Amino acid sequence: MNKTTQFFAVLFAALILTSAAHAADIKIGYVDLRKALQDTSTGKKAQKDLKKEYDAKKEELEKKEKDLKTMNDDLDKKKLVLSDEVKQKKQMELQQEMAKFQQTVQTTQQTLQKKERDMTQPILEKLQELLDKRAKAEGYTVILEKSEQSVLWAKKDIDMTDEIVKEYEKTVGK
Repeated sequence: MNKTTQFFAVLFAALILTSAAHAADIKIGYVDLRKALQDTSTGKKAQKDLKKEYDAKKEELEKKEKDLKTMNDDLDKKKLVLSDEVKQKKQMELQQEMAKFQQTVQTTQQTLQKKERDMTQPILEKLQELLDKRAKAEGYTVILEKSEQSVLWAKKDIDMTDEIVKEYEKTVGK
């Protein structure tokens, strides 16, 4: 458990252990931001666009990988008849092509991750804005983010995810 999670667990326990007089003042909710992001129309469009781009890049990389395998197989078949100099030159070319391929894979992954962040960040910011507004208006003491590490179990009636998605769609997803 990381320090932030431990801190929130201790904070949450402290809130629970407060006196009965203060218990009536505590209002807790939680939101599954990952689900909210996936359920918004903007989030669905972002996922669709990212998948389309990912599939195109994947196809391109698979073709390049197949070409490299063919180059390697050809070299293996011919290495007995090639001179040492030619064989060494072909091996060097193959290694250079493989290094380029690995660099391309890494660059592609970074590009797709950045694009995903760029597409989802505005959605998450708007969801956060809606949560802040609702928390203040309805007097919430704390709203937790549901994830595998933070909220292991909670009553379904304090889950605000669907409500926040509906609010988001009213304000942004028009």
